[in-house]
Amino acid sequence: MLNIRPAAAADVPQILTYIHDLAAYEREPDAVLATEADLLRDGFPTSLGATPRFYCLMAELKQGCHYISVGFALYFYNYSTWRGHHGIHVEDIFVRPEFRGKGIGKALLTRVAAIAVAEGCHRLQWDVLEWNTPAIGFYEQMGAKMMTEWRTMRVGQEALPEFAAQGHRPAPEHAP
Repeated sequence: MLNIRPAAAADVPQILTYIHDLAAYEREPDAVLATEADLLRDGFPTSLGATPRFYCLMAELKQGCHYISVGFALYFYNYSTWRGHHGIHVEDIFVRPEFRGKGIGKALLTRVAAIAVAEGCHRLQWDVLEWNTPAIGFYEQMGAKMMTEWRTMRVGQEALPEFAAQGHRPAPEHAP
């Protein structure tokens, strides 16, 4: 029996393990800088009235008389200026390899979709690596459409301060 539930602070070590597992699958095993403290701070704030920066679902399968963790989906809310409505972006979805092909990934994505519908969101989106054809096929079978005309632009942590400082410098003078 599959159980999908909202993650709790106690799940943070497992969430971080899944993030590392996903990074290894995506051929970047050394790219994860996140710590348990980061995930606790941003996903499970303790100050009154603080809003989490992300939300997470845990997938569990019943084995014997207890449940074991088999995957997760981590998402956050975004906003579309064109639609004038908020949406959900799935940052990560991961199912342990030995449990793939059992409908767990689909159950995680459809649960996030149900949350999006319940919250009045107008879209659900996520990124997929170009080489990950099994995932692309899976997503397309579920009705997702690949946006081929858009490319993600990113300024990384190391370059961000210099990038931000450019707004404080006068534009160079152009000689006539």
